[in-house]
Amino acid sequence: MELRRLLPAGRSAALRQLTAFFPRPHDQPHDVLSADWLRACLAGPDPTQEDPALAWADDAALAAGAPIAEAAVLVALVTGELPGVLLTKRTAFLRRHAGQVSFPGGRIDPDDASPEAAALREAHEEIGLDPAQVTLVGRLTPYVTGTGYRVTPVVGLLPRGFALTPSPFEVEAVFELPMTTLLDPSAPQRRSTEYLGRTRHYWVWPNPHHEIWGATAAILVHLAQRLRAGGA
Repeated sequence: MELRRLLPAGRSAALRQLTAFFPRPHDQPHDVLSADWLRACLAGPDPTQEDPALAWADDAALAAGAPIAEAAVLVALVTGELPGVLLTKRTAFLRRHAGQVSFPGGRIDPDDASPEAAALREAHEEIGLDPAQVTLVGRLTPYVTGTGYRVTPVVGLLPRGFALTPSPFEVEAVFELPMTTLLDPSAPQRRSTEYLGRTRHYWVWPNPHHEIWGATAAILVHLAQRLRAGGA
């Protein structure tokens, strides 16, 4: 399966934006992402804790009073001069969230030692990603979905050149959201709709080929907030 890479127009302009934002590691001159810098970002103050409206939608209100299941997703940041965030599009015939854009991940099983173990296991099952290729750097604040899951986003670095074998049953496409889009404060749009007799608010990210919304979009907004706070 071809890994689609959606880059903004103008490679040189994108490079200038990224190199101005990220502290380029001295031992990796062609990489703009540093594991140490990302760990510091994720360990620092969380801006969404002071103002949850910065990132979260209102999914948790939909799940109020319902049983909550624990889940984990892998937020893989693909390294290189033009990094991106790895995303998947689910196949149209899945029972849940069919056709939606998501991170690799799923329910935490009793045999999983941690959210990290669950996220890596699910990524291996869904897209054939070798867990040894991922350098874990931290977590984002868990997100409660309207379908009753508390999702722990596990953040990791993935070197470019990785091999994938997506499950044809679960995954229709694998693609990247460019880091330049992620770091643009004006990129995500806050939208609302009437659902179950109330106004629901949610995030949407621009993409010419896929609709990125819901929990995935909210986690991306949270990730962007953490990275921009660390790069300030």
